[in-house]
Amino acid sequence: MKKSYIFISLVVFLSIVYSCSTRKDSMVNRNFHALTTKFNVLFNGEQAFNKGLKNIEDNYVDDFWKRLPLEPIDFDERSIGAIKFDSPGGGFDDDSKGKESKSGTPFDKAEDKAVKAIQKHSMNIRGYEKNRQIDDAYLLLGKSRYYTQRFIPAIEAFNYIIANYPKANLIYDTKVWRAKSNIRLENEKLAIESLKLLIELDKNEKNLTNVQRQSAYTALAMAYEKTDTIQSVIENLKKSTTFVNNSQTARNNFVLGQIYSELKRKDSARMIFRRLANNRKTPEKYRIHANVELVKNRSKDSSNLYLIQKIKKLARNSDYRKYSNELYYQLGVLEEDRDSTNRAEKYYLKSLEAKKNTNYQKTYTYEKLGNIYFNKQEYLLAGSFYDSVMDATTEDFATEKRIRRVKRKNKGLKKLRDFEFTVKNADSILKLTKMSKEERTAYFSEYIKELKEKDETSRQRLLNSENFGSQFGGGTSFNNNSGKWYFYNAQSKGFGQVSFRKIWGNRALDDNWRWSDKTKTNEEEEETEIEVEKTESKYEVETYLSTIPSDPKIINELITERNEALYQLGLIYKEQFKNPELAIHNLERLLKVNEKEELVLPINYHLYQSYQAINKIPEAEEKKNFILKKYPKSQFAQIIERPNTKLNIETEVSEVDKKYKEIYRMYKFNMNEEAVNQIDNLGSSIENSKLIAKFALLRAMALGKYKSKEEYKEALEFVALKYANRIEGQKANEIIKLLK
Repeated sequence: MKKSYIFISLVVFLSIVYSCSTRKDSMVNRNFHALTTKFNVLFNGEQAFNKGLKNIEDNYVDDFWKRLPLEPIDFDERSIGAIKFDSPGGGFDDDSKGKESKSGTPFDKAEDKAVKAIQKHSMNIRGYEKNRQIDDAYLLLGKSRYYTQRFIPAIEAFNYIIANYPKANLIYDTKVWRAKSNIRLENEKLAIESLKLLIELDKNEKNLTNVQRQSAYTALAMAYEKTDTIQSVIENLKKSTTFVNNSQTARNNFVLGQIYSELKRKDSARMIFRRLANNRKTPEKYRIHANVELVKNRSKDSSNLYLIQKIKKLARNSDYRKYSNELYYQLGVLEEDRDSTNRAEKYYLKSLEAKKNTNYQKTYTYEKLGNIYFNKQEYLLAGSFYDSVMDATTEDFATEKRIRRVKRKNKGLKKLRDFEFTVKNADSILKLTKMSKEERTAYFSEYIKELKEKDETSRQRLLNSENFGSQFGGGTSFNNNSGKWYFYNAQSKGFGQVSFRKIWGNRALDDNWRWSDKTKTNEEEEETEIEVEKTESKYEVETYLSTIPSDPKIINELITERNEALYQLGLIYKEQFKNPELAIHNLERLLKVNEKEELVLPINYHLYQSYQAINKIPEAEEKKNFILKKYPKSQFAQIIERPNTKLNIETEVSEVDKKYKEIYRMYKFNMNEEAVNQIDNLGSSIENSKLIAKFALLRAMALGKYKSKEEYKEALEFVALKYANRIEGQKANEIIKLLK
């Protein structure tokens, strides 16, 4: 009996050894290696591959502000070609044979498993592969390399299948994957030819499944997208959506709708997005964003009430909370279309308050709020929102035309804010300088009273919070913790620390901690005294009275700065923001306090134009008559008298240009006195030239090279005032500030 057992065991052992051979073409060998490949090595490889796909799906974030890619994955185009390429059989016969590399990603692990399957279980006998699972291993190998951005080795793996397994059931999938790899390598023409051939052959053989047809047409659309053949992209996307209803179908439809929107084919876009929005089987992200796209592609003559109700319903649904930033933004857009600005503002603020938000979305919302306040003529508040746009802007989209436009707009608002602050600050100080000592004392006494009340309220709030903390951090805390150790309760511990610091201050962790070092105590006392002094000083009237300037020179400088700011505000409101009312407000005020004779003419001329803009004819006539009577020979008077005629237009433009270039050359070669003399000699011949401001600035710059600082500054001030609304005037103003 014992001999029989040994004999049977030996036979079984030899059978297993015999079947393990990859050189014996028998049914046992073929089935053994096929089953081992499929249910062991390949199974683990496919599990790793699926895990990699899941990671991509979970981590990839679609940017619905732009056209979606047909394949949701990011490839670094710059790294293509910089990777070591391996052939399908590379590494099979090296020293690492039979060993798995330490994989960096699930796709690397899947590739390792595919290589292992080919190394250990391939049965290539007399040029024919007998293991029916090896073609699956090569496909897994190619797909894994595709997702690790190694497209040339991937193509070689796919080519191996096509060459050696022409009748395999996965041959069509392989051809599509090869075409996609060629697209990534910018071999679009080759990909298009191979895919067209695949589809044409299918018309005769009818072997492609619906999923394979969808994949082929999607890949064709990807190829045509690379070549910017937009009509072919549309045709292939439309075909790809007719076979099956899956996630790729929804994505293709969404991209198709986006393309229609880009081409201004709003009706077609609305039809696509409406179909996606109303289909419950559409994946959530496409369904929600289809509703958003319906808002973007709304018709101008629609009431928008239906869309408002629909978006509101989605925004109230807690399941869609992660989309609330976009939904509330679109509600704001719809309400703004209906001139419900207050409602729109509320929705924009709700969009900003959403927990899940992106910087890109925020830039749109901040811009909308900025535009609302800009249109309300609340320019300072508008500027703060435009500042927020710039703060939320990242390098990824900083060069967009929209961001550049906001930046330019905000630049003007920044100047406006600076000038408004200068006027407000100067006015408040000048107001105090005109008060008597008793009036100043009364004013600051009232201010200190309000300050004390405010500080007392803040102190009481802090004390209440500390008392609340001591209830948790005091001696009864152990009882309140229901048997749990005090220091295990983070909240109790935190409140206890507050209470300790309140009584003992900051103490080092050492013996006799209640006793502080004498030196340390002195230092702490000194610091405390300084803090007390600072605190007490803000409650003393003398602290504020001592800051009021009394030097006439300082007061005159404040007046000059304020007047310059008023003039610049008038020009900005008039020229840049087209707001004649605010321009008039600032210029009329300046006219009352102005002390510079050279400003009288330009102020009255700008007021004349501003009154004309708002059809205040009597006021405009008053300014006109003043200019014609007091400054009849000025350029402004000529413009008023002959508004539809070009001024004594220039001598030959080419001659003036030549003269300017000649004098500028003198300036560059430090022939500054000659340059100034040349400009002075030109006199009235350039008075009506378009280059007059350039000549004036060039003269000032040349004077600065050999005259005193005061003369240089005076020449620049002339340019800054006379040509304040031109680039040359602004440049002169910047130089003056630098000189100061």
